[in-house]
Parts: sequence; C-alpha cells; structure tokens
Amino acid sequence: MINTIVDLHSIQYTYKDPGILLDSIHKRGIAIPVQVNVTEDGYVCLDGNKRLSACEELSKTDTKFNRIPVVLMNDYSKAGSGFWGNTQNKH
Repeated sequence: MINTIVDLHSIQYTYKDPGILLDSIHKRGIAIPVQVNVTEDGYVCLDGNKRLSACEELSKTDTKFNRIPVVLMNDYSKAGSGFWGNTQNKH
C-alpha cells in the first residue's frame, strides 16, 4: 500500500450524498485517505465514496478539493524485503 495524492477526476466512484461530511471536509479536509485500486484508466474507489462526493461538491468553489489523498491498495511496487531497508543478517 502506498499513500499519495491524485486528481479527483481520475478516480471512478459512485456519487453518494455526503451529508454532514460536506461541512467537516470543508473545514478540515480529508482526514482519512480514500482507498483506491490502480487501473489502466486511473483509479477505482474501494472506500470513500462520500468523501469523494463531498470533494466534488466543494471543488466547484475551491480547486484545492481536486487533489485527494489516497491509499493505493493494489500497488505493491515497493513491497518485499528491500522496502524495509537492508535486511541482511549482521550477526
């Protein structure tokens, strides 16, 4: 899993009424990154449809909501022992 920031419009998601999240995200931004999978066409939302819907609404008046913090759930490009640093036994 990798944390990064992506463009809202590159994420496929289902619009859901953001309800009270709209005001919260307007004041504080997205506190918990949206979980997405990487695809050939961009990203697919796994968790965070309401957060993305709130950002879609807010981006109409403030472009800062076009950049979304995400966790790439299916990107293992940095996985493996090398990811954790030098793991050679030093005894």
